[in-house]
Amino acid sequence: MTIDALDVLWVTAGLGCDGDTIAMTAASNPSIEDVLAGIIPGLPQVRLYNPVLGPQNAEEFLQHFRDAAAGKSPRPFILIVEGSIPNEANKSEGYWAAFGMDAKGDPIPTVQWLDWLAPRAWAVIAAGTCATYGGIHAMQGNPTGCMGLADYLGSDFRSAGGIPIVNLPGCPVQPDNFMDTLTYLLRQAAGRAPMIPLDEMLRPTWLFNFTVHEGCDRGGYYEQADFAADYNSMKCQVKVGCWGPVVVCNVPKRGWMNGIGGCPNVGGICIGCTMPGFPDKFMSFMDEPPGAYMSTAAVATYGTMVRALRRFTRVSLDAEPPWRQRPEKKP
Repeated sequence: MTIDALDVLWVTAGLGCDGDTIAMTAASNPSIEDVLAGIIPGLPQVRLYNPVLGPQNAEEFLQHFRDAAAGKSPRPFILIVEGSIPNEANKSEGYWAAFGMDAKGDPIPTVQWLDWLAPRAWAVIAAGTCATYGGIHAMQGNPTGCMGLADYLGSDFRSAGGIPIVNLPGCPVQPDNFMDTLTYLLRQAAGRAPMIPLDEMLRPTWLFNFTVHEGCDRGGYYEQADFAADYNSMKCQVKVGCWGPVVVCNVPKRGWMNGIGGCPNVGGICIGCTMPGFPDKFMSFMDEPPGAYMSTAAVATYGTMVRALRRFTRVSLDAEPPWRQRPEKKP
């Protein structure tokens, strides 16, 4: 069955900062405006309901979610969840996160909305590292018991459209990664694309199939053992805390806005914010990663020689051949 119109219901009421919503507005390939305006051929008609971007009043806005939760939505919908999911069962009273009020005027916990909406959604997207794996709020010892959406719903969850949860990590999510994925799902809904390909961590395979290091502008410095000693250098930053060689992320390759930016490209180290183990397994930030001691030592054994040979070769290449001279005039 093909879908010619659907809604996008975006819940920002997990524990988060709305950073993924704001990041998404920077996408350009395509932009959210292009999708909503219906100017991209082959996509269904889309209506977006996001509490940050939506112009409608609160009650009008919430009614779309209430209808969807009750199975009365007039159109299929994609559910987008932003922010980590708290454990509402780990305390005797109160709530960690809520969204709207019930008939008695009591806050409705976010997890209740997830229980209502997720099974009815045609597809479910976890936007940002908080929603995908728990992120900052899920650090060891946190009182909220936070987790990612797949931890809450189960990694074997399937939407009403038969689709697994689609995880788009990033702190925040890379804008074009998000729109790329949303557009893919819209094409799938229209019958113009096969089932979205996901890896074992439920990430789109075409976006998360190589490391920061493999797409980094500074990668050439690493192989010749040219390591930065501080953050003012253009050289490889592994020894000043960059986790790029092991972190799965395409931001250095894709840039941040219009192909420009990306953490190592602009002088920032990679702290692993797209990874399931973030932040606990990547602390302390800005210290040399444990594996870097061995890898940089190994590279140093041949990297300095490679650099010297390249310098020698470059000197010979950075000059014209001797036969390219103006011939002397015969007397």
